Amino acid sequence: MIRTPRRRREEPLDHAELARLLPAPGDPELSSDRLNGLEEHLMTEIRNLTSDTASDTSPHTASDTSPGASTGAPPIDAPARNRAPRPARRPGRRPVLVGVAATLVLAAAGVAGLAGSSGGSGRAVAPPAGAVPAPVVQVVRGSTAGLAGAVADISGAAARAELPEPGPGQFLYVRSEVSWLVSWEGADGKNRSYVDEIHPREVWMSPDGDKGWLMEPYKEAVDRDGITLDDPEGGGRTLNSPSYDYLRTLPTDPGLLLKKIYDETGGMGNGPDQQAFSTIGDLLREQVVPPKLAAGLYRAAARIPGVVLVDDSVDAAGRHGVAIARTDEADGARTEWIFDRETYTYLGERTVQTRDAEGIEAGTVRGRTAVTDRAVVDAVKQRPAGLGDAPPSA
Repeated sequence: MIRTPRRRREEPLDHAELARLLPAPGDPELSSDRLNGLEEHLMTEIRNLTSDTASDTSPHTASDTSPGASTGAPPIDAPARNRAPRPARRPGRRPVLVGVAATLVLAAAGVAGLAGSSGGSGRAVAPPAGAVPAPVVQVVRGSTAGLAGAVADISGAAARAELPEPGPGQFLYVRSEVSWLVSWEGADGKNRSYVDEIHPREVWMSPDGDKGWLMEPYKEAVDRDGITLDDPEGGGRTLNSPSYDYLRTLPTDPGLLLKKIYDETGGMGNGPDQQAFSTIGDLLREQVVPPKLAAGLYRAAARIPGVVLVDDSVDAAGRHGVAIARTDEADGARTEWIFDRETYTYLGERTVQTRDAEGIEAGTVRGRTAVTDRAVVDAVKQRPAGLGDAPPSA
């Protein structure tokens, strides 16, 4: 991916991806703010249930709170979330406090005294802690005009790049700034689009992919000291669970690369073309890719139907650049790989909603990343010179 190593599309997520997507294990001592939020959400569900029982004409029913309900995209993601999807992009998740009507009715007796302070019907429940309203931008139309020339410049720069080569016992290190969509449903049944605050994320991986570490202290589910990405089973590597050593075995010819990608990802995601584009993006996002392979991947991506050039995009660090992009026909989310205008080096990624869909307004920025450092270090939790060893601030 590697957003987190070992992620396979349309397959169970690994523990690192689950840690990123799922809330932290419950703590018996809830803060007053969190408790108030839970109580308010519960009272909202009770009011909705009562309304639905009285009339079957309500457009928003309790069935919308089933555990499978989600309005996010994987990876992401999973994208497609899976968005997972993220997954394939990373998906937004809507928390569900209760799953059946009986539970709501029984709980009403215990919290009835709170109804007066929970707000009237139609008041939006507070978004998750740390989430902010998703930015909305003007959707810039992409075009195939200039795509070939831009890809030639980008692939040429990638082939000439001088990247670190890991030795025995060393680790690949990638630091990024990231933010992903958190879709939240208000008491009136309307979706509100929120995103994580932009925050640092660091990954260490051994060249064979068997050992690794993730630090994303902004996330409640990730301990401030990080979580392991070790794979004790040391399973086989594929395009959707790659390692640096595996990437070195791939062909660099764009035609052969594209054929392999289509063959190995057939039946996954939202169609073969979108899945091929997403797979290449996952390989580039959080990995140190051998220079000749990176050049081949960019050339291969340009051959995928629907890929366009976007004149201006902005990564999570606020850096502007040109972008190679493709819109997912299924949900209207356009993923943009952003490159510096002068050096053509990879900066990061942005996903923008191109049309109103699933309660998400056109122009909503669903996700942003910015790669700020790639290096080789001697141990997990060790940072390149100049970054220091203290945990990064959120």
